[in-house]
Amino acid sequence: MSTYRAFEATGVHNLRLVERELVDPQPGHVRLRVEACGICHTDVLAIEGLRADPSQPVVPGHEVVGVIDAVGAGVTAWQRGDRVGVGFLNGHCGECEPCRRGDFVNCLNQPQTGTTTDGGYAEVVYARASGLVRVPDGLSAVDAAPLLCAGLTTFTALQQGHARAGSLVAVQGIGGLGHLALQYARSLGHRVAAVARGEEKEALARKLGADEYIDSTAVDPGEALRDLGGASIIVATATSGASMNPLVRGLAPNGTLVVVGAAPDPLTVSTPDLIFGTRAIVGSLTGSSIENEDNLAFSLAHGIRPSVEVVPFDRAMEGYERMLSGKARFRVVLDTAA
Repeated sequence: MSTYRAFEATGVHNLRLVERELVDPQPGHVRLRVEACGICHTDVLAIEGLRADPSQPVVPGHEVVGVIDAVGAGVTAWQRGDRVGVGFLNGHCGECEPCRRGDFVNCLNQPQTGTTTDGGYAEVVYARASGLVRVPDGLSAVDAAPLLCAGLTTFTALQQGHARAGSLVAVQGIGGLGHLALQYARSLGHRVAAVARGEEKEALARKLGADEYIDSTAVDPGEALRDLGGASIIVATATSGASMNPLVRGLAPNGTLVVVGAAPDPLTVSTPDLIFGTRAIVGSLTGSSIENEDNLAFSLAHGIRPSVEVVPFDRAMEGYERMLSGKARFRVVLDTAA
């Protein structure tokens, strides 16, 4: 095969299926045949033109699982036939100051898969070797793909604060991120509270691992968490800053609100709520490639799986619009291998 198919995003809300020439990977990179790619809300950066130059085509998708079929010069840790994943971070440079200090997530020269470099809405993907994640045999490509981003994001967020096993941990939102966060929190040995809108979500929340359920339309979620003793960590997944505001009051002393939901409106907080109780608010992006391997291993060992809707590769735009509608339960995945 001398060409491969890919969906290019240009302008606003436009995906075009094209044929691209198959080339050898650059030094330090690999080429892989894509088996599956998750569709994430962050894909709006590419498809809705929310990037520096929307006129330049880019292939969206950053939850990529595939098999290496070529390695570039200088790559020694990977070989043809290796089953790997590529997440939002396409590989750290190893040379900038954050990298030299071991902070690979905040590398200053790291491409973002599907946004600043081509991603997984394609039959072939190229990636830096430093960004590769080994995918264990016990995980299917369709299940592993969302874990590379949504899974890693919530798994890492739950480790941002100081929460011992048995302590109360809360998850705000039961969607693409929250339904995984509840499973991780349960498997990490926490007492888990789910915060969501409406009583109809309680049964699902408890099935996913929640010990307590708080309907934020019926009670103040911060006060409800405080009545439960206060949460050591609250993972906020909703795309609403206003909905996060009352959560700070629900933190236990030295508790941490970890924000992973990117909201258009600001989060506001009363300074006494932070000072009295020594509470903190932090943002959490994702994790490094080796942390992603830990995430996949943990998910496999504890039976953590995403709830997915599978869409054939040819229907990428339909899958993207299904994700945008908010009606998907809960992650949409392109199946390229089908």
